[in-house]
Order: sequence, then structure tokens, then C-alpha cells
Amino acid sequence: MMDITQKKNDNSVELIRPKGEGGVANTTDTKKETQIIAIYGKGGIGKSFTLANLSYMMAQTGKKILLIGCDPKSDTTSLLFGGKACPTIIETSSKKKLAGEEIKIGDVCFKRDGVFAMELGGPEVGRGCGGRGIIHGFETLEKLGFHDWDFDYVLLDFLGDVVCGGFGLPIARDMCQKVMVVASNDLQSLYVANNVCSAVQYFRKLGGNVGVAGIIINKDDGTGEAQKFAEKVNIPVLTSIPANDDIRRKSASYEIIGKPGSEWAPLFSELALNVAEAPPVLPTPLSQDGLLNLFSSDITGADYQLEPACISDLTGVNYKEQKSLEVVYDAA
Repeated sequence: MMDITQKKNDNSVELIRPKGEGGVANTTDTKKETQIIAIYGKGGIGKSFTLANLSYMMAQTGKKILLIGCDPKSDTTSLLFGGKACPTIIETSSKKKLAGEEIKIGDVCFKRDGVFAMELGGPEVGRGCGGRGIIHGFETLEKLGFHDWDFDYVLLDFLGDVVCGGFGLPIARDMCQKVMVVASNDLQSLYVANNVCSAVQYFRKLGGNVGVAGIIINKDDGTGEAQKFAEKVNIPVLTSIPANDDIRRKSASYEIIGKPGSEWAPLFSELALNVAEAPPVLPTPLSQDGLLNLFSSDITGADYQLEPACISDLTGVNYKEQKSLEVVYDAA
């Protein structure tokens, strides 16, 4: 694993504020001891599994943890709560508003063994924008007093496949000090991880402060592509979670494996320490060809050469290229 003992950035956090005059969001830089970390990854890569076990282990070491699911599927907290669905902020807020009632902490925030957790939620299929739902969710958090809450760590679980503005909020608006990516040894999850690194690089050029703390390799089968990716983009590997049948079975049955004294405790204990200490670094994202080159060509077809199409291919008619009708004047 790469060295993560570099100097840390300051903890300047810019959080969403309700819109002010002219529709411009008001923002305030606030010094907080809380580390706010956004975790991104391809859907189904195991973010929820990783975060449930990570947050549980961190809480058992005496840290006060808040886990916020920012995925419209609202499944971040399901493993933590034994498969039970957590009422989402967006849905609960809408119901309370229709009933003329105010939303309260106990309506949307639940706890287990020192971990506090909630789900932002999202609109029903075809009835709204997931990104806008995230913005609304964070605005509701502010009304609930988010700025006054006292946590050591706030972990934000974001879907990495989507590139619309709402899902990029933590990076674009300095809502967190650092981000982490969860990926495996497959091209699609590394493509998502690379996109996140590109977003960090882009907003740093615009004056942002967020960096990448590292990558968590989940379902690691030992083929090494994710490790090579981390080396190429200059981010550390925080831990590798093996592709293991015992882990798969326990995850499927909503069992926490990141408990002190368990078989997998050392792995998640190491991850908890690395997450806490890893500084935000500026990554160097890869091109599409660079990603493909991490894999052998017989797996990806990276040696394929693009063959241009012509108008005859598209119409089924043999067309002759027509001379241009553009008038070309002699130089004066």
C-alpha cells in the first residue's frame, strides 16, 4: 500500500445554504473538527457493505459516526439495520409538510451501537431529478441543525455512475474535506473511479479544496487492475477486501462483519485507521486508452482499431462524393 502519512489539508468545509437573493446559494466557510468524507463508486460495487462495516468499526473505537445515504435507492443503511428500510428524509419531509407538521430528528435519524444513520432518498421513478433530490435533502438537513451536530466523522455515500450536478455537490462545493472511491478489478468500476478523480481535478483547478483520500478495492480477486489504477492516478489503496464466500454470504444476510473480535476485524480496523489519517491528494486521472491498458487486450478488445463509416454504409446507396459548392475567392 502507498504511504498515507502526508500532511493533511485544513478542515475548511463549505456546506449548502438556502438560496439567497438572485437565486445564488449562500455559502459560509466553517472550521469544524468533524471529518466529512464522501464515498463514491459504481452501483452494486459494495459501497453500502463497506460503509456499514467501516462505520460500525469506527464507532466501536469510540468515534461518533454519522452515515448518510445519498443514493436514490436508499439502501446505504439496510445492512446496518438488518435489512430494514430506513424512512428517507425526502419522503418523510413531504408527508410531514402535507400534514402541516414539522419534521424531527427522530423521524429520519436512527442509531445502532454508536452509529447514527439516515437516508436522503430520492424521487419516484420518472417523477423528478435524483440530483435535485439530493440538494433538497441537504437543505432539509440544515433546517434540522446539521451545522450544530457533534460528530467525529460524517460519511456520505454517493452513487458514482451519475454525473449530474447534485451527485457532484461534495466535490463542487467543498462540502467535504476528501473523497474515497470503492472499486474492483473490473473496467466499469474503475471507469467510475476515474471519473471521480477527473471531477476532483477539475474543481481543484477552479479553486476547490477537496482531494482523494484513496481507493478501497472490494471483491479483490487478485488480478491487480485496481492496484495498478491506484498507482497510475497517484492515490493510495486504503484496503483490499477479498472476494470471499464467507463475506458474500454474511453480507447477503445483512450481517455486520466489521466487529471487534471477528475474523474480519483486523481488515476493517486497518481501514478505519487509514480513512482517518489519509490526506486528500490531487489525483492524475487516466484517459480512456489509459484505463483500457490496465487490462489485457483479449479481455477488453483494446487492440481494436476504429473503422470510419461512410454515407454509403448508412443509406445503402453508392454515393459519389460531390464537389463543394463553396465559392473560393482569390486572395486580394
